[in-house]
Amino acid sequence: MTTYIIIFVLLLVVELVYFCIADSCNIIDKPNERSSHSMIVLRGGGIIFLVGAWMWSVFFGFQYPWFLVGLTLVAGVSFVDDIHSLPDSVRLVVQFAAAVMAFYQLGILHWSMWWIILLALIVYVGATNVINFMDGINGITTGYSLAVLIPLALVNMNSTFVEESLIISTILASLVFCVFNFRPKGRAKCFAGDVGSIGIAFIMLFLLGNVIIKTTDITWLIFLLVYGVDGCLTIAHRIMLHENLGEAHRKHAYQIMANELKIGHVKVTSLYMVMQLLISLGFIYLCPNTVLAHWLYLVTTLVVLAITYILFMKKYYHLHEEYLASLKK
Repeated sequence: MTTYIIIFVLLLVVELVYFCIADSCNIIDKPNERSSHSMIVLRGGGIIFLVGAWMWSVFFGFQYPWFLVGLTLVAGVSFVDDIHSLPDSVRLVVQFAAAVMAFYQLGILHWSMWWIILLALIVYVGATNVINFMDGINGITTGYSLAVLIPLALVNMNSTFVEESLIISTILASLVFCVFNFRPKGRAKCFAGDVGSIGIAFIMLFLLGNVIIKTTDITWLIFLLVYGVDGCLTIAHRIMLHENLGEAHRKHAYQIMANELKIGHVKVTSLYMVMQLLISLGFIYLCPNTVLAHWLYLVTTLVVLAITYILFMKKYYHLHEEYLASLKK
């Protein structure tokens, strides 16, 4: 317990020091017509997730060196991208390279099944970017991360799939970031930036990868289902609209809630957290521990969320269209 208190205090100090550096170096997020905020805010506070992983390694031993190198690579390049925009090709190459390192740490680089590995790499990198796309309002990245990490910790307590101290240290880093970001609109001290959203995505997927591999059960991805439905269906919607997926937008359901419906950021974030927590805890404690039951629970929940998303968009998407029309006047 003492070690975790020390880690929390050190992370808090590191975050405050970073704020001073970001302020002096002008590492800021300027709002535009696509933003859900209207004030200049410090960017890159999510670097605390990378720092948390390194701090965990220092205190508990470098148990996952290739994971740590991959995380440092992908978060480092994302941090550079937060300051000076990099080409999409550069970021994707780095993300795939980092994913290969994570797979090597997981012990699944069996090239005799290269096509399965390639598919898994595409899913890993794709999921990383979906989580990154979902970072758009105060608290949603760190709040949703806690909604994933807490159930993971509960599962890991019963059957150890990964070092529990890594999960707890990541939770502590998320709590530190919560202090400065889980706030109403206009009151956030900092934003995560790509370094934060990509970094925490890489960590969560690595943790989930350990559970999936050791249980040979892919349905554990249900821990990311709420983000997955919103992120993937929004991408599908943008493809239908023939939009450039690389351009910034605010078409996600949570963005329409926060911007067009004027629901507070904290309330929207809390809604996503509670939905994911209820789904995950139901999966852990209510769903029978059989393959069939797991798949039925996953598919049923997926269908319900997808229908809810579609109905929500049918009712409220016109408000976003009106907003876009107003920009052209």
